[in-house]
Order: sequence, then C-alpha cells, then structure tokens
Amino acid sequence: MEIKPHGSSDYPFQYYYDNLELFDFHCIEWHWHREFEFLYVESGKVLCGIGEKQIILSEGDAIFINSKILHRFYAASGGVIPNFVCMPEFIAPENSLVYKKYILPIISSNMAFQCFQSAEPWQARIIQIMIKIMETQENEIIRELSTLALLQNLWLIFYENVKLSDKEKMQTVDEAAQKRVQLMMQYIHENYKHGLSLNEIASHIGVSKSTALHLFQRFLHTTPVNYLIEYRLQAASRLLKNTNKKVKTIAYESGFHNVDYFCRLFKNRYHVTPSEYRCI
Repeated sequence: MEIKPHGSSDYPFQYYYDNLELFDFHCIEWHWHREFEFLYVESGKVLCGIGEKQIILSEGDAIFINSKILHRFYAASGGVIPNFVCMPEFIAPENSLVYKKYILPIISSNMAFQCFQSAEPWQARIIQIMIKIMETQENEIIRELSTLALLQNLWLIFYENVKLSDKEKMQTVDEAAQKRVQLMMQYIHENYKHGLSLNEIASHIGVSKSTALHLFQRFLHTTPVNYLIEYRLQAASRLLKNTNKKVKTIAYESGFHNVDYFCRLFKNRYHVTPSEYRCI
C-alpha cells in the first residue's frame, strides 16, 4: 500500500490536479491506498486499469475507486484528471452510526469501482458535486467545511443509488488474488535494492513460480521480474531528477549492480541516457 500520506491526520482529504502528459509515459503506475478515490476526466481519453479490468473514460466521465483497490491511469495524449482521495472516516467518525450504516457497507463490499456518466441523472449529480468539491479547493476561507458538506451530500446520493445487492451489475475484483499480487508488489517495493529472484518473490507469499507468473500477467500484464526491473528504473529516474548523485551510485541504490546494464536498460525504456534524462 502507498506509504505516502494523503492530506493529514486532522484533515484526511487531498485534491490533485493531474495532467498525465506530465508523467513519464503519460502514466500513473499501479498503486493502491486505504483512501477511496473520485476522479473526473476534464479532457482527453483515459485508460483505467482497475484490478483485472480495463476501462476507458472519456471527457466528462468520472469514476469512484474503492479503498485498497489496485489501479493505474494512462492516456495516449491529453488526459487531465482532477481527483481527490479521502479516508472513509473523514465523512463520519469510524465508531459512529453513520459510518457503520452508510460508509462501511460500501468500502467493505467487493465493489471495486463505479463509473459515472452524465447521461444517467443520479450520476450526473455525482459529477456536478465532484466538480464543486474541486472548485471549492480554491476557497481558502471555507474550503474544509465546504468540502466536507459537499462530500457528505455526494456520498448520500451514491449510497442511495448504488446497488450492493446486485452482484451481476456490480464491478468487482477477485479480492484474494488481488491481495496476493499486492503482497508480492509490496515485497518488491521494500526489497528492490537487493538481488531478488522469481523464486524469492513467489516464496514470500507461499505460491509456486508459475502461480506468481499467472497472477502478475492476470492483473499487471507483465512478469514479476519485469515489474521489478521497471520499479528499479522508476526509482532511478526519481534519483536522477531529485539528487546530484553520480549515475553509478544511483544504479547501485536502485538495485542494479552493473552500471553498463543499468544504462542500457534505462535508454531502452526512456530513449535517453541517464545523464540526458537528468537534463530534461
């Protein structure tokens, strides 16, 4: 799970105005967090990977992504996606009746996501409130109170219209399989600086190498080893941008113990050398 906090302990809400063109490869890579997320497509067409599923969102569409669900965003071009993430207890205290009756049933369900389109009246209302929440972030005088009031109204409409009992229409994920993938991803995130093998990654959660390969292909469309290499390259790219460390040092700190091999992989992926990337 993401370690990076969103918001603060006394205000667990965070708004982001993301433009996918500003991210490497126009992509926010696979991640998950305890906060639920509401995202609006302001412009462009966005491919959302959510669990095993791929959803295309067009301009004006929006989506809710439930707590702890694995997801990724990509746009070939454009792709402005304002979004906000929020801890469930921001809407109501965790020990309150409101939380237990109206929030917990949704976040603890196996609903992975819910798309919103303006053609459906109740979904259009959700989108309108989402936009108001985003706009109110500019109002420093009443931002926090206005955000909470609007979010509670949004959740009321969401709760009234979402059909948790309709298993056929509800967008779900295989929670047990997703959890296994997340545990292997977390193991890679925590140990990528060291030498890791497919056997070690699989053994961490007590599955065979073939099962680990199948799970990664099913959810992430790659192999565990390729995911490890990609994660190391991402770590290296951050160090190149944010530090003055030598390329050799960055290679070793990112889990590559052969500098030439690192430079070759980096250029194949980013189409520039590490030194050139630093200057972009």
